[in-house]
Amino acid sequence: MGMPPNTLDLPVARQGCDAALDRIRAKVESGERLSIEDGLTLYETPDLWSVCEMADLVRRRMHADVAWYNVNRHLNYTNICALSCNFCAFARKRGDEGAYEHTIEDVRNEARSAAESGATEMHVVGGLHPWHSFDFYTEMLRAIREEAPSIHIKAFTAVEIVHLARISKRGRDGADGIRTVLTELREAGLGSLPGGGAEVFDDRVHDEAFKGKIRGDAWMDVHRIAHELGIHTNATMLYGHIEGREERVRHMEILRGQQDAALQDWADSEGIDTTQGVVLTGPDELYKGNRMPTVETCERGYYQTCIPLPFIPDDSDLEHLYGPSGLENLRTVAIGRLMLDNIPHMKAFWIMQTLPLSQLMLQMGGADDIDGTVVWYDITKVEGCGTHQETTVSDLHRTIREAGLRPMERDTLYRPVLRNGAEWTVDKAIQ
Repeated sequence: MGMPPNTLDLPVARQGCDAALDRIRAKVESGERLSIEDGLTLYETPDLWSVCEMADLVRRRMHADVAWYNVNRHLNYTNICALSCNFCAFARKRGDEGAYEHTIEDVRNEARSAAESGATEMHVVGGLHPWHSFDFYTEMLRAIREEAPSIHIKAFTAVEIVHLARISKRGRDGADGIRTVLTELREAGLGSLPGGGAEVFDDRVHDEAFKGKIRGDAWMDVHRIAHELGIHTNATMLYGHIEGREERVRHMEILRGQQDAALQDWADSEGIDTTQGVVLTGPDELYKGNRMPTVETCERGYYQTCIPLPFIPDDSDLEHLYGPSGLENLRTVAIGRLMLDNIPHMKAFWIMQTLPLSQLMLQMGGADDIDGTVVWYDITKVEGCGTHQETTVSDLHRTIREAGLRPMERDTLYRPVLRNGAEWTVDKAIQ
């Protein structure tokens, strides 16, 4: 199948409209880490084209013409939640209209259906149910594993993990309890952690929009401990509500700092100069070995991808807000790609960005991943969408190819997949 015209033939650099970007462009081209001030300049410049062009340069260095997708199935096992966050339109109290809680048998049925459809991943998250015991969660993981042994289980946000540590009463303190809970969940079938619940790492924003939810330091603790246990995780940022642009950039800096620690030993083994941190986005000549970590080369867990999530105000307590514009979404993904120089992947989550905008993010905004087929998603809905939010592999292929890129199916750990209908294996030849 022929490839359409694409951005890969664009010049690597050009003189932009905003001279304030010249210094940042020089850093990007040489592989120098950007500062918070640089991030703010990228947000404030009117020259969005140049911001996207630099992000695309970085993406091409890291991933050439490949854009990733997966065949996955989301499972929101309950929307009953003890919290009442202002930005959330998902949570219900027991007895509310629309409240639900799936049984273990329901979960079994979903796992069986996912396996029959050829899914490589189940993405499992839900509300903080006030009455489920810890055993419910381990039983849920075991049920998925029994019905679909080849499927990778990506489950439970850091918010849920802290909740599980509390109700399980494991450990003498917070960190010990989290470590014990993660270990037991892994034994039951947990493969990796999603990135949800991070929102924005800022106490002011936290107290105004999601007071009662864990703060950023607790979220980071969960992911740090997961990385120490060799569990790979992901990271998100919910933007476009009451936070400011500086708070977004500081959120990125915090993630970047933790990723430096997670990748330090791997970078040392690859001979990467880490005087400014573990930078993966520089020109090829800076890397004598592997540019990026993989699950085969890095024993410690790390953040695999960042998923910037635009706030969708409908039906939440903050529905009087407008949410971010499409151009702000594009800019934020591009800045994320430039600032988060040590996170291998940048995802345009089509469920919240829409397929057309996600295509633009792949083509020129620095994203290299569009997520997957999804099927059921109840956390956030773009206007007009219901719980059944599904796209096909054919649609994902077309979206990627029209962006001028080459679609490549992956598993959860970013290993290429070979597929024959519902049957699939990891392609070890091109890892």
